[in-house]
Amino acid sequence: MTLHADPHLALVRPVQPLTPEGCQECLMLGSPWVHLRLCLTCGHVGCCDSSPNKHARRHAAVVAHPIVQSFQPGEEWRWCFVHEAFV
Repeated sequence: MTLHADPHLALVRPVQPLTPEGCQECLMLGSPWVHLRLCLTCGHVGCCDSSPNKHARRHAAVVAHPIVQSFQPGEEWRWCFVHEAFV
């Protein structure tokens, strides 16, 4: 995995997951998800791009919070949606 020096890392904050039980929007819709992503600016939990609704990407675009971390057990990688790169 190649890490990218990303200016958006300045937006990363210490966060707590707002919905640790799953994707915030999918839980409201009763929709399934594949994997979860944690917004490192506000704590939003959204579903991944392999999920039908891609809520993590939508959240990043709507509120300009581009850095997420995997919210899967044992995974700690981070991704920037703007640069489409690991950070």
